[in-house]
Amino acid sequence: MAKVTRDDVARLAGTSTAVVSYVINNGPRPVAPATRERVLAAIKELGYRPDRVAQAMASRRTDLIGMIVPDSRQPFFAEMAHAVEQAASERGKMVLVGNSDYVADREVHYLRAFLGMRVSGLILVSHGLNDLAANEIEAWDARVVLLHERPEAIDDVAVVTDDLGGAQLATRHLLEHGYPYVACLGGTAETPSVGDPVSDHVEGWRRAMGEAGLDTEGRLFEAPYNRYDAYQVALELLAGPDRPPAIFCSTDDQAIGVLRAARELRIDVPGELAVAGFDDVKEAGLTDPPLTTVASDRSAMARAAVDLVLDDSLRVAGSRRERLKLFPSRLVVRQSCGCE
Repeated sequence: MAKVTRDDVARLAGTSTAVVSYVINNGPRPVAPATRERVLAAIKELGYRPDRVAQAMASRRTDLIGMIVPDSRQPFFAEMAHAVEQAASERGKMVLVGNSDYVADREVHYLRAFLGMRVSGLILVSHGLNDLAANEIEAWDARVVLLHERPEAIDDVAVVTDDLGGAQLATRHLLEHGYPYVACLGGTAETPSVGDPVSDHVEGWRRAMGEAGLDTEGRLFEAPYNRYDAYQVALELLAGPDRPPAIFCSTDDQAIGVLRAARELRIDVPGELAVAGFDDVKEAGLTDPPLTTVASDRSAMARAAVDLVLDDSLRVAGSRRERLKLFPSRLVVRQSCGCE
């Protein structure tokens, strides 16, 4: 059976191949409703399927968006990737997701792979772009939006939440309960000092402690972002002689690890230890006790990132501040902080 072509569709619909293309691609020119219906009916009758590879070769773009995350096993990144996929679907796009595992070379590998596939754009949830990644992006003249990370290595647009302000909210809330001080689980020695959300969380904690006239010396503890390593750190910290009365964790996954360690050591939360996190992952409402945390509108952030990566009109040149789309954060009060 001969392959159905665009010419066949145009012939049956009584129109031109250009109009058929406008219907299939939803533009760039408008098509009269009656003509559109004829084209769609012809497509259905003939069983026509557009050759997406040929379209990509002609337009130099595909219907794909590349997304790179540090670790999709962590709830925050999994939920953010899902939100981006939903937003992209609304725009008729599909998302390819790669995990960098916090390894710079692997991030560059995915960058090259996705760009070689001629994706429509890239959404990066990066752990600090290195010079090699930035050079790769510049060489390909790629459409890039940073999500959950402020741009430092490249001059591009970013969609972020108010990480610093959110951390201040959480720390202030714990202090308002009357705890003498709040400790902080930050990142690791590899955590970028500028532009990284966890660095901003630590800075927000410092500022809230400073506002209360409290010293932060010896009260910041390094921990990887995941629950498993945070659990090991918390076991040692909570079993020691200087157990803090309250802990602000830079991620919910860390906080979940702390809650597990406290339970194992028979430390009552919040009676003997208050805990707050950051991210408001779905699991935060199911922990025991439910976790007080900081939330952002992930769906809105995902839509903004997809819109920015696809719409050149939104990617206007300007100052770095203008190229930074900042979403507010809000405190989600549950029981782990001491609230009823």
